[in-house]
Amino acid sequence: MFKSKREETVAKQTTKTTSAESEPSNADQAPLKDAPSDARKEGFRIDVSRGFSKWLEDHKAGLAITTYRVGKVMFFGLDEEQGLWVFNRNVGRCLGLSSDETGFWVSSDTQLLRFENLVREGQLGQGGCDAYFAPRTSYYTGDLDIHDLAMDKDGSPVFVNTLFNCLAKPSAKHSFELVWQPPFITDLVAEDRCHLNGLAMRDGVPRYVTMVSQTDVYNGWRGHRDDGGVVMDVTTNKVICEGLSMPHSPRWHDGKLWLHNSGTGEFGHVDMKKKKFVPLAFCPGYLRGLDFIGDHAVVGLSKPRDENKTFTGLALDDRMKEKKVEAQAGLYFIDLKTGAITHSLVFEGIVDELYDVSVLNGVRKPGALGPLGEELKTVISLPN
Repeated sequence: MFKSKREETVAKQTTKTTSAESEPSNADQAPLKDAPSDARKEGFRIDVSRGFSKWLEDHKAGLAITTYRVGKVMFFGLDEEQGLWVFNRNVGRCLGLSSDETGFWVSSDTQLLRFENLVREGQLGQGGCDAYFAPRTSYYTGDLDIHDLAMDKDGSPVFVNTLFNCLAKPSAKHSFELVWQPPFITDLVAEDRCHLNGLAMRDGVPRYVTMVSQTDVYNGWRGHRDDGGVVMDVTTNKVICEGLSMPHSPRWHDGKLWLHNSGTGEFGHVDMKKKKFVPLAFCPGYLRGLDFIGDHAVVGLSKPRDENKTFTGLALDDRMKEKKVEAQAGLYFIDLKTGAITHSLVFEGIVDELYDVSVLNGVRKPGALGPLGEELKTVISLPN
C-alpha cells in the first residue's frame, strides 16, 4: 500500500477500558469522525463489559457492523494499549455485510461494494492498522432495499432483494439477476410484499431464508408481525419453521440453523425435526445481525423506533416491561452452550441501531478507506 506525502494519517477513534479488571467506564467517548454536525453534537459512547479487551485478544478477531440510519460501517478491535479501537467510514444506508479472509461486501442504498485489505502480511497500514480495507469493486443496483448478503462457494455475492421479494446476484448490465423467489410470490415487481430479509448459506449455496409473512400484496407483511414469520428452505420451497415474530439473520453454524426471533427479543436455533424455534437467550433489544467467534454468538441489538410502527407493539415490548429493562443498542456475546451473556458493547448517543455484524478473524486493529473519501486519490495498491 502506498500513500503520498501530502496525505494525513487517519486519526484513531477509540473508547478506552481502564484495565482488563476494571469496571467499564460510562464517560469514555468515541467520536464519529465522518458524522454530520448534528451527529457529532449528540456524541457517541460505548460501555464496554469488564474483561472484554482480554477476551477479544484471546480470540484474535476484530468486528465490523453496519448502522444504516447514520450510514456507517464501524470497526472494532484493540489498539496498542489494549484499549477498544473504534473506526468508522460513511456508506449510505448500509445493511448487508459479509466478510472473508481478504475483505468484505457491503450494501448501500445504490450499490454493492467490495472492500479489499491493502495490508500485506507482516506490514501495518495507516494508523498502525493490521487490516486496512479499500473499495475495489462496485455494482450499481439502485435502491433495492438490500438486506442480508452472503458469498457463495465461488466468492460471488448473493443478496436479499427485499423490494422485489427475491434472492438476487449482481449483474454487469442490469440492477440485479434473479436467483430465487418464494413460491407464493406471483410477480417480480417493486413491492415489498412479504419482507424477505434473511439469508443463510450452507455448503456455499443459498439454503434458508427468513421473511415476516407469506403475503403476496404490497406491504401485506405489516399485518403479520406478531406470528406470521417463517423460515423457508430455498432448495425445496418448504417452510421449516413458522409462527415467528419478525425473524432475522439466519445463519448455519456448527450443524445448526441459528436466527433471531426479533419480535420477542430471542436468539436461538431451529429444531429441524420438530420444525420449531428453540430460544437460547433473551436480549433487551430488537435483534438483527449474527456471526460467531469460537463458541460464542455475536448478536446485534437495536432500540425499537416507532416512527412507522414497524418495531413497536410487539411481544418484545411486554418482555422488557416484565423484566424491568430498557432497550439497548450494541453487541452481545452469547455462550452457545449455556445462553449466558459473556460480554457486551452497549452504544449510547447517535448510534441507536445496527443491522449486520461480521467477525474479522485474525484482525486486531481494522480500518478502511471510505468510498467517497479524499484518500482514494492518494492511496494506491499494486500487485506483488
